[in-house]
Amino acid sequence: MPISHLPVMLDETLQALAVGPGGRYIDGTVGAAGHSRAILELASPGGQLLGFDSDPGSLEIARRNLAGFEGSYLLINQNFATMETAARAHDFYPVNGILLDLGLASMQLSETGRGFSFQYDAPLDMRFSPEQKLTAAEIVNSYAEAEIADILWRYGEERFSRKIARRIVESRTLKTTVELANLVAKTIGRSGDIHPATRTFQALRIAVNEELPRLESALEQATRLLGFGGRLVVISYHSLEDRIVKQFMQQESTDCICPADLPECRCGHAARLRILNKKVITPSEDELRTNPRSRSAKLRAAERILSREEPGVSLEDHFFLRERRTRVARYGLEAGLPTLRRGPPGFTAGSICPDKRRAAM
Repeated sequence: MPISHLPVMLDETLQALAVGPGGRYIDGTVGAAGHSRAILELASPGGQLLGFDSDPGSLEIARRNLAGFEGSYLLINQNFATMETAARAHDFYPVNGILLDLGLASMQLSETGRGFSFQYDAPLDMRFSPEQKLTAAEIVNSYAEAEIADILWRYGEERFSRKIARRIVESRTLKTTVELANLVAKTIGRSGDIHPATRTFQALRIAVNEELPRLESALEQATRLLGFGGRLVVISYHSLEDRIVKQFMQQESTDCICPADLPECRCGHAARLRILNKKVITPSEDELRTNPRSRSAKLRAAERILSREEPGVSLEDHFFLRERRTRVARYGLEAGLPTLRRGPPGFTAGSICPDKRRAAM
């Protein structure tokens, strides 16, 4: 039986991806497969999906929730930072759309043994994959005070990072989530509705799983895997992620990125993306009522373009995707997303010339 799951901004995501029949899509963060299943439903007939997740438990749930689509998807137990290697190994490129939903799955928060939430007393683990070596316990119990303070400031934007780091070192050894949460609360006090340990737990989770450098790598890989006209959609949940996504899309939608004081362009940079939503998209009031955990979500979308010849890329080496009619129109105007523009006449989905066709999965 499928496990109930509420994918964040589902309609807006499908509209931004412009999902259509026969398309090829990558879901970099499958989770319980809420987005993946909806993508495959709209991409039928002939749609295919390549999905990634570091958590083997999530993939087990995803397979159950994708019942009926066997043969149309392939799930890989790896972080999305490996997507390009895996996609090329499976001859799964170019693709029509790539989704990165960066949120921590509700089921991970509710699993009492994972250590992601201070609502449950659990070991300080916080690993997405059991194959990873570094845990939150190792950071808090073996890292130098300055290193811990730097992690809390850089990845949690915690203004009391030095004070918390000092108390952590003084209180070693810390073994459980409740011990750490209580220590932080006693150190900086409580104010407002947000628990004082929230930023500390976020920072440790990001550090354990190397989330930000992996996101930067995944954005670059995704851009290379998209066919011209393909869409990149990213849903982030805190300012650090959103800043990386925003800056990446801004840079890749600009030809020259040289310093403003240079009289002529020397970088040779060519725009590869067209930003689809100048204003970030957030959950509707209806969604916030039914899924309060979506409140911090922000969606940004971009389309793969060729503004001028890119260094190392020629038209013979890359691909166009033909316009597809989307069956999702509900949020088109509301989200401010343009419809797909018609591609060059005569080009077929997934290829620019017959000898560049890619085999189906």
